[in-house]
Amino acid sequence: MTRTIRIYQQGHFHLQQELRLSEEAGQHVGIVLRKKIGDRLVVFSGDNREWDAEIISAHKKKVTVCLLTERLLSRESPRIIRLAQAISKGERMEWLIQKAVELGVHAIYPIVTQHAAYKMDEARLDKKFEQWQAIAISACEQCGRNQVPLIARAQMLSEYLESSFLATPNVNYVLDPYSGKSLRSFDTPPAEISLMIGPEGGFHDTEISMLQEKNFQSLSLGPRILRTETAAMTALSVVQAAWGDL
Repeated sequence: MTRTIRIYQQGHFHLQQELRLSEEAGQHVGIVLRKKIGDRLVVFSGDNREWDAEIISAHKKKVTVCLLTERLLSRESPRIIRLAQAISKGERMEWLIQKAVELGVHAIYPIVTQHAAYKMDEARLDKKFEQWQAIAISACEQCGRNQVPLIARAQMLSEYLESSFLATPNVNYVLDPYSGKSLRSFDTPPAEISLMIGPEGGFHDTEISMLQEKNFQSLSLGPRILRTETAAMTALSVVQAAWGDL
């Protein structure tokens, strides 16, 4: 079975529109995939609309398509899940963002914590932000999602805890291997859930106090201590299986 090529393009489009793909998308389609005039692909714009499209011109990075048919199609989870993730080193954060998008997360908030091995460097974090956004888009293209999750800019835990969506009726969980409470300990939550995943070194005592003040409930994923990226994927999978669409 031939894999459908899906390309994200931000904007408001209409049937029979001739659309010049962005330079990045054009390079992927025209140079990497070596697609030519007459080839088909799917374009989606991030608002649950997607179009069957045909390439009508292709020259290196300059690729133009015609939008032939339109569909309104949502593949979003019925549960809004926001993931606050302590920033991991190296490629682990990139892998985590990719997999979280595939699992249907609504938004990802990279968090700088006191025990994080990742040092706060504004220029580097700005570059990472752009990279993380690109990874989220690529994951949507691959997994079939027609909405691109929010990837927030890196922020301190104290900043994140002031977010308005953390108030009721949102339910907030923080992973804690010593909690003693599994997902079975909790009732079915409202439509919105926030998951907080700490760093490899765990939260500082002051950070734990801050989370408790914001009514984060401790959640365990079993007797074994998981790496931070493993914990995030496990938590998302368990929540989606219990209350979402897995």
